[in-house]
Amino acid sequence: MKTLTRITFDPEVMGGKPCIRGMRVTVGMIVGMIASGQTKDDLLRLYPYLEAEDIDQALSYAAWRAEEVEVPVLSSAV
Repeated sequence: MKTLTRITFDPEVMGGKPCIRGMRVTVGMIVGMIASGQTKDDLLRLYPYLEAEDIDQALSYAAWRAEEVEVPVLSSAV
């Protein structure tokens, strides 16, 4: 299984929720925006510091969590 290098967890950032590259952008925010009808291009325009791979990995992480499969991720709190 592919390691999700852009999904990070840090108790000091957004209460430890899964975030994108240590930023204050949560997986839940990205999934919620996609679920509400925003497109990947919309998100990239609204949040220019995001990259397409950030969105792809957020959706992959959410899909795997929904299936209750453990996914290897990097921790930004070392």
